[in-house]
Amino acid sequence: MVKEFIMQMRPWFDESEKEALVDLMDNETFLTEFRHTEKFEETLKSFTNAKHCILVNNGTISLTIAAYALGISHGDEVIVPNYTMVATPNSVKLLGATPVFVDVEKETLCINFEELKSKISDKTKALMLVSANGRYPSYGIEKLKAFCDQNNIFIIEDSAQSLGSYYPDGTHIGLKGDIGSFSFSMPKIITTGQGGALVTNNDELASKIRKIKDFGRSGGGNDIHDSIGFNFKFTEMQAVIGIAQMKKLNFRITRKKEIYKRFQENLHRVDSISFFNHDFANTAPWFIDCFVEDRDGLQEFLKKNNIGSRVMYPPLNQQQAYNLPGNFPVSFEVGQKGLWLPSMAQLSNEEIDYITNLIKDYYERP
Repeated sequence: MVKEFIMQMRPWFDESEKEALVDLMDNETFLTEFRHTEKFEETLKSFTNAKHCILVNNGTISLTIAAYALGISHGDEVIVPNYTMVATPNSVKLLGATPVFVDVEKETLCINFEELKSKISDKTKALMLVSANGRYPSYGIEKLKAFCDQNNIFIIEDSAQSLGSYYPDGTHIGLKGDIGSFSFSMPKIITTGQGGALVTNNDELASKIRKIKDFGRSGGGNDIHDSIGFNFKFTEMQAVIGIAQMKKLNFRITRKKEIYKRFQENLHRVDSISFFNHDFANTAPWFIDCFVEDRDGLQEFLKKNNIGSRVMYPPLNQQQAYNLPGNFPVSFEVGQKGLWLPSMAQLSNEEIDYITNLIKDYYERP
């Protein structure tokens, strides 16, 4: 029997990150972004096959930078799924733009295409495509791209949960839109504590992004400013951790798929729990997400048995920060039944079996 508390998620570091940090402190004078940041960018470019990768200080401001680079400003509207982390709509609120919420499709929790079409107005400037848990929309990215092209709408891919996930044609998620954004916050598949990255194949947008994150400088290290910019830079400490984490990414991608499949296989006869259909050939789940009946009761039962879990994001329109009317049945259902089970890449098969046996016991009780 597993006795130690199994957290829903925790970062995974070992001696390699510690050694990288010690080596940096012993041998380098620069702690702000420099050579290691450039190496981390090159590593991410190689992994995703992006033409440009720009590191920034977190995965929320990365979305704001993307929107700013695309010219989004006060009075513009940006389409945002009603199921996502609140950082997604907040990122455009910072620019004075208005997030317009659209429900998601049940099979992927990505934005619903038919609902999207009804929310377009003459103020719509961009769409935030959130690849929920590494998944892409069931109707296909090309259909969405064609619609946005026809309506002069930019696509910002919020790929915070999708490093290691690909579209069926082999393109890494984040590279079909105008700009893609990744996050390296604590729960992600690799982490630098905080941090984000923007990817694009557009030279002009890449140049704008680099200026926006560095005070609007016309070139590295000078004090000539030809545009408005800010300080959203990375650090060398984050970079050496990121480089060490990237060496473990392929293992974690494989292990995350194995973990999700084992949860599905162990619980496939339990009617009170349902999982999503993952394209495991192309995408890697970030978390083990599912719909459960009697969520509060199950959570309490798991907690008493030393197992952590986490409620999935509630509908954005019902958050007090927004408090907007609207009919969003799928995101509402997520808010009622959505649960993240333990999702660490370091989770053992024994621990998964322990968790799933307890879940079966809970739902089979008299």
